[in-house]
Amino acid sequence: MASNRSPLIVMRDTRAWQLQVWVSFGIAVLLCATGLAWLPGQALDRAFMVMGYVFCLSTVFVLSKAVRDGHKASQTGEAETPMWRLVVWGGFAVAMGLTGWGLLRMEINDTYRAYLGVSWLYLVTSAFTLAKTLRDRHEADLSDAQVRGELLGRQQAMQERAAAAAAGAHAE
Repeated sequence: MASNRSPLIVMRDTRAWQLQVWVSFGIAVLLCATGLAWLPGQALDRAFMVMGYVFCLSTVFVLSKAVRDGHKASQTGEAETPMWRLVVWGGFAVAMGLTGWGLLRMEINDTYRAYLGVSWLYLVTSAFTLAKTLRDRHEADLSDAQVRGELLGRQQAMQERAAAAAAGAHAE
């Protein structure tokens, strides 16, 4: 019996794209780390900014996953937890807001402030891209496993039919 379904094609990011994403993220981390390591002023300002950058980075990954899961839930009709969405978006807004506020209130030269701001935004955007790339790879791996499982199931069914046919022919 022929299947009416078209074969599943699993799309994957190219190695060049994956390399670009990781290099971009690494450069963003290096730029932020350099800016924070040489941050003039009080140690408390430096500690606040490091915590802010780490908080922003972690909320980016959580927000990316929540948005992707929300989209998947809307496609499959699954229920979503409204409070979770509020917590995730609220956490991201608080992280970005507090870090921006800290950056604006520090008594540092405007050029240094601009460097820290641009490197911070670069870190956030490259983290979103990295999160998407990692999630795409995970979903492609799941699709590959599903396709392999279906192929193995079909092969096993064909082998069982062939064995049954051979046993039937041998019995005659």
